[in-house]
Amino acid sequence: MKPRRLRVIGGDWRGRKIDSPAASSQVRPTPDAVRETLFNWLQDRITGAHCLDLFAGSGILGIEALSRGAQRVDFVEADSATSRLLKRNLASLDTKQAVYSMDARRFLRQVGGHWDIVFLDPPFRLGMLNESIMLLARHSCLADDALMYIESEKELPSVTLPDGWAMLRQKQAGQVAYCLAGPAME
Repeated sequence: MKPRRLRVIGGDWRGRKIDSPAASSQVRPTPDAVRETLFNWLQDRITGAHCLDLFAGSGILGIEALSRGAQRVDFVEADSATSRLLKRNLASLDTKQAVYSMDARRFLRQVGGHWDIVFLDPPFRLGMLNESIMLLARHSCLADDALMYIESEKELPSVTLPDGWAMLRQKQAGQVAYCLAGPAME
């Protein structure tokens, strides 16, 4: 199957194209308009940030973060063919970032880390979202002032956030709900 092409929409790599798995795959790249909104939300926090692109797929969210000044992005993708495609995308941009070819939940339990911004866009309808959020909190993967971008199916009943966290911004686009969560402001 022929890969789809995605365009980086901002930063140093604006206009550059990367490959995404073919439309028949389970990967749903975050649309341009949603990425634009997300990075407008993050504009004051992205420079120098350490980010995690969990369930990375093509890596477009992490690549956008790097393009806009993130210091480091760790990419996690379970599908080996998609992981290889992600590594080629990063090589085409001449950037060396860690790509973990493993299940995201296993990564959080076994490898872990500490991140300022987490991009969390698991496959829809497989029940991975709340489990991943719980693992991020349980394994101390979140900086004190971390932000978490969450993308899910619109009909998802509820998202369980770590204690002391709140939804800071929320929107919908088509069948997708997305939000930015972080420590509740007092």
